[in-house]
Amino acid sequence: MKWSSFSRRDRRILTILLFVFLISASVTGYLVFTTVKDTVAAWITSFQPIKVENEEKNPVSLLENIPNINDPLQEGNQPSPRGWDGNTRVNVLLMGLDYRDWATNEGPPRTDTMILFTLDPQTQTAGILSIPRDLWVEIPGNGYHKINQAYTFGEINNYGGGGPELSLATVEQFLDISIPYYIQVDFGTFVRFIDEIGGAKLNVPDKIVVDPLGDNNTVVLQPGKQTLPGEIALAYARARNTPGADFDRAKRQQQVIMAIRERVLDFELLPTLISKAPALYNDLANGVKSNLSLYQIIQIAWIAQQIPEEKILRRSIGPDQVVITTSWDGMSILAPIPDEIYKIRDEIFTETQAPSPTLSVEMSDKERMVAEDARVSVKNGTLTAGLAAQTNQYLVDYGVNVVEVDNADQFADYTTLTDYSGKPYTLSFLSQVLSVPPQHIFQRYDPDSPIDVLVILGRDWAENNTMP
Repeated sequence: MKWSSFSRRDRRILTILLFVFLISASVTGYLVFTTVKDTVAAWITSFQPIKVENEEKNPVSLLENIPNINDPLQEGNQPSPRGWDGNTRVNVLLMGLDYRDWATNEGPPRTDTMILFTLDPQTQTAGILSIPRDLWVEIPGNGYHKINQAYTFGEINNYGGGGPELSLATVEQFLDISIPYYIQVDFGTFVRFIDEIGGAKLNVPDKIVVDPLGDNNTVVLQPGKQTLPGEIALAYARARNTPGADFDRAKRQQQVIMAIRERVLDFELLPTLISKAPALYNDLANGVKSNLSLYQIIQIAWIAQQIPEEKILRRSIGPDQVVITTSWDGMSILAPIPDEIYKIRDEIFTETQAPSPTLSVEMSDKERMVAEDARVSVKNGTLTAGLAAQTNQYLVDYGVNVVEVDNADQFADYTTLTDYSGKPYTLSFLSQVLSVPPQHIFQRYDPDSPIDVLVILGRDWAENNTMP
């Protein structure tokens, strides 16, 4: 089938619809593998008259004469565009941005949503990894912060490639994989698209209070089936005021994604979308940036639509992969458990990605702690004489590298752990040995600190410890 087989009007509409739907797919990431998967073929065969000579032929060949199809969907200080041969694994970082930060003079926006997706044409597999925004990681050149601040630092500090490039570098370093491509979308684009498809039809499982953008417009959603407009659907997907916080949020985002998919696949809606295509094109083009070209996006989509759903692996960094704790300034953060995160990473990124060195040889918790060689300070925050010295010997017998034993500046009812340099294995090991719960574990990144982990022994340890 050739591009010339289409009328001029059909070519224009097809071009716009491909752009609209493929970019709308990037709003959530999952749609790249679902909506696009099930609709690309339908778009191509829905215009008449069309003679299909070979159903297996790559539809990208139909679009080669579209102007600027090979140009990246970005401009200015952004990550460099990169070629793709269509055969090797492709990794793309999706970022949903909150541009209200600009409007309120709070500086560059932060990423509200980060989703990493991958596609391997050779094995005909795909995968999605949701990354919580409160994950506490090292941002290159900026120390430890929440991962959603990488974009902000990239923009403020004029990092080469801006916020998108520093976000890519941060996730690459954290997961130890190559991520050459990004797509970023703002909230307005998401809301506009939901409204244009007639809302998102959802079955809300439990009563929930959501807060759409703006002031004094809180909405209470009751359980049951209902159709949510864009603003409410966005608020529902972003809500964190449930017991599972970010982890529940990820489930709701997937629910909204599936609702969008069902609406897009409703062929009764297609004529309406065709009539709105020019306006949608302009709206979405203004709200989306990527170092991928339209041609590359369509390449990815065509391969994705050939992958069966059971070969699309969906994972998220959840409560089993993190420790909920507090930063030095009182923020609630998610401290990663590296090995647990590497396990789900290696599920998604198979043969074409090198496994983590820490997973090549199975190690015990103690062996990982010893290998980390963290400098530990033990201080007595009680009236029990000799408690720090006794605990020091107890920890040294386990292989802990205690470099300081002293009295604390003040009394403590509870034993606390403070991590100054990112030593997750030592922190995890000490929390088990000293029976320290997550709410008493803190992160206070300080590259100049002479110690890595500070242990303040509290009255709870003095009165109830496991030392011989």
